[in-house]
Amino acid sequence: MKHAGGWARRSSVWRLAGAISVIAVAVVACGGGAAVDGPDAAQAALAAQGRDIFRYDTFGDEAQWTDALGLHEVIAAAVDPVTALSVGLKVDAEALPAAVVAGIQDGSVDLKDPATTVALLKLNAVVGVRGTVETVNGVDKLVRVGITCALCHSTVDNSFAKGIGKRLDGWPNRDLNPGAIIALSPAVDAATKAALNSWGPGKFDPRHNIDGLSKPVVIPPAYGLAGIHRITFTGDGEDIAYWNRYVAVAEMGGLGTVLEPRLNLSVTHGSEDLVSSKLPALQAYQLTLQAPPAPVGSFDPAAATRGRAVFEGAGKCVTCHSGSTFTDANTRLHPPADSMAEPESPSYAARSATRQYRTAPLKGVWQHAPYFHDGSAATLDEVAQTYNTRLGLGLNAQDVSDLAQYLKSL
Repeated sequence: MKHAGGWARRSSVWRLAGAISVIAVAVVACGGGAAVDGPDAAQAALAAQGRDIFRYDTFGDEAQWTDALGLHEVIAAAVDPVTALSVGLKVDAEALPAAVVAGIQDGSVDLKDPATTVALLKLNAVVGVRGTVETVNGVDKLVRVGITCALCHSTVDNSFAKGIGKRLDGWPNRDLNPGAIIALSPAVDAATKAALNSWGPGKFDPRHNIDGLSKPVVIPPAYGLAGIHRITFTGDGEDIAYWNRYVAVAEMGGLGTVLEPRLNLSVTHGSEDLVSSKLPALQAYQLTLQAPPAPVGSFDPAAATRGRAVFEGAGKCVTCHSGSTFTDANTRLHPPADSMAEPESPSYAARSATRQYRTAPLKGVWQHAPYFHDGSAATLDEVAQTYNTRLGLGLNAQDVSDLAQYLKSL
């Protein structure tokens, strides 16, 4: 397989660095109330551990992002916060001390200086990116960088500014442009850069560095997975841990091993395993992430009620989007011809271990446009009309609109 392998310092940067130096580390407990003993307490502790892994653990993937790709040098030299936000990176507002918040608000913290990005990494405020910053002769230097699960599978609520706010774990970062970020590496050849830059925001191809083809899929949500065993577009594994291992090793470059005989795939990075022991806790946390309810006022309740009748009747949606999870993924997979995105070339399913597709669960579907695995439907109205046309359902315009309103309500 292949892998994409200080005297002139501005005063704003000094201000930010000074704020960093006086931060006290706070330990914040999940939940509240009286202590609970027994299995529930143990599970809660495991999930809390998993939250830290999800947000902050790189599994040692600095070996890929620093040693192989050299992205720490690119970030330090050319990626200021404005640029970082433009490619979909997010900032955790709760990791910012008051002095930095004030500096951003009054403009004294320079958001067009790469040194500010280094300072934000030192604060551990860039969602999904971990930086090791060393101070040499009074100047902060980014010496290593890695990524975590939260890079793709968390966003923020924009409560401070666009791209800056409180974390929303499990929400797919559909603003993130991972291809463009990887393409910044000086270690990536011109042909690979072209492929990576063609993907666009919100998409990633988890097979590209395995088979050399380029067919990106939308970054999926990591919420609403409780009770669902096959969680990928193609249902390759039987639990979340399967895909977590694959991504941690094969895509993030974490230290460990992933084996998939159906793909003749065997990948080992390093001589130690920094992945396997963390999978139970990581999965436990992900299973706590609930699909977000539809915002009040985002859909027409009366139309949604009518749409439910279409969903369960003439639309035949319930045939596959069944049960409380709105998916039959636990009992069967579907041939490529059943996908509303097929035929496509290259076929995403053909590059997978199952060569089939699972039915997507629908809880929280209002949140993660665009739709279908390739993002070919921009809205839920387009989704409903695509099914109507492709399957010859005979729904009229009102039926299609009502069905879309029901989907928006889930």
